[in-house]
Amino acid sequence: MTDAISPLTPDLWPHFEDLFGKQGACYGCWCTYFRLPPAIRRESNKDHIKARIAAGPPPGLLAFADGQAIGWMQIGPRADVAEFNNAGRGSAPLDSGDASDPAVWAISCFFIRSKARGKGLTHQLVDAGIAFARQSGARVLEACPIDQSNGKNPVSLFVGSTRVFEKTGFARAAERKPGRPLMRLEL
Repeated sequence: MTDAISPLTPDLWPHFEDLFGKQGACYGCWCTYFRLPPAIRRESNKDHIKARIAAGPPPGLLAFADGQAIGWMQIGPRADVAEFNNAGRGSAPLDSGDASDPAVWAISCFFIRSKARGKGLTHQLVDAGIAFARQSGARVLEACPIDQSNGKNPVSLFVGSTRVFEKTGFARAAERKPGRPLMRLEL
């Protein structure tokens, strides 16, 4: 399915922008849902993520096929996605120190081009993400996927499917919200 999966660096911005389209993927999010508090989101989403990519390190991975970006996965230290650490979310850290520990990473979002959905790309991104996290010094990788989508709205899978994470060795660590387990993989 993919030709390559690469960390998102500034030179790949045009591919990321093309993947997300004029509206910024899911309702103008630009993958800032877990990065910015709700009061700040919307107007500056695209500018925020572009500046974040420029500042480095890479905030995620892009998957390519035939020279076109077809998938995205946001991955990095939990501290980089502050809203993922919000105590009111199912994704809140098990230990409060995990939110600032540079070795505790999170996979927080996916976006797959519609023509590439349902072909195992999310599995490939998670596998590449595990390797990327290990190479970057992470000792723990977490995610807060959804057990099942309603099938009518694939956007609800922006956090990933529990089945994908189970197949790659993640274990359920907590379930604060029904159907949204916090999953963890020791690296």
